[in-house]
Amino acid sequence: MNPVERQVVVSGLALAVAGSVMFSAKAIVVKLAYRHGVDAETLLALRMLMSVPFFAAALWWTSRGAAPLSRRDHALLLVIGVLGYYLASYFDFLGLQYISAALERLILYLNPTLVLLLSLLVLRRPVTRFDLLALLLSYGGILLVFWHDVRLEADGVALGAALVFASAACYAVYLVLSGELVRKVGAIRLTAYAMCVATVGVCLQFALLRPLASLAQPAPVLWLSLINAVLCTVLPVFATMMAVARIGAGSVALAGMVGPVSTIALGYVFLGEPVSGSQLAGTALVLAGVFVLSRKAGAASK
Repeated sequence: MNPVERQVVVSGLALAVAGSVMFSAKAIVVKLAYRHGVDAETLLALRMLMSVPFFAAALWWTSRGAAPLSRRDHALLLVIGVLGYYLASYFDFLGLQYISAALERLILYLNPTLVLLLSLLVLRRPVTRFDLLALLLSYGGILLVFWHDVRLEADGVALGAALVFASAACYAVYLVLSGELVRKVGAIRLTAYAMCVATVGVCLQFALLRPLASLAQPAPVLWLSLINAVLCTVLPVFATMMAVARIGAGSVALAGMVGPVSTIALGYVFLGEPVSGSQLAGTALVLAGVFVLSRKAGAASK
């Protein structure tokens, strides 16, 4: 590997790790905002309104000179925007009212296994020993961390875990549906389009459920929402895309395994969430399951 190639790989890994840590910090920021009495609908609306100008600009930029989208493409983009960034975000914000940031991040990290299950059920792909091992490791780890949260605070943990799991399921469906379209539209254009669609859905929901005056929140909530929009949404999206361009999706997925670990550390520092042996063991199992799937995908691509 020559110096130029090494620099590309190092920068790609740095972008992938930074994107994963910033994504993971979202749960910490949301839980800090909840301490000020804001509700999930208002908090989500603030996040989307503050982030959508960046995605609208990205959509305009990537659409210049690009091939026009068909009516079917637009319909599919609307569906994946609602699933992947509106419903997934809403269920996630609701679930964070009841469970720890660490458990939330681990449940969301089940996305690869949910995509696997969808492929098995919908696309009728065969099950391999690697698949079964990954599923056993990942869901065994979730049970360990879930049990840790239940013992500390039983009220609402099951509901919160179910809501975040619904978020992960919505995002997994989004990934499956966007697999073919992303090659035609492009990753950044697809993500920007989906985020703009999600913003419309979030604003409509907010208009139906809350008065406009609810957006006038205390300064800490507004600052946390800005951090959530820029540092935990916009920057990690583009950092991850740039990392994929440099080192490939498989390497980015492996580098992203730092996410759940960083969430545990950030939760301990900023939220005072306890760290136990069962929580660390569960995290290790989930990461091992994702590692098995990523290695299998890497071998298949070769």
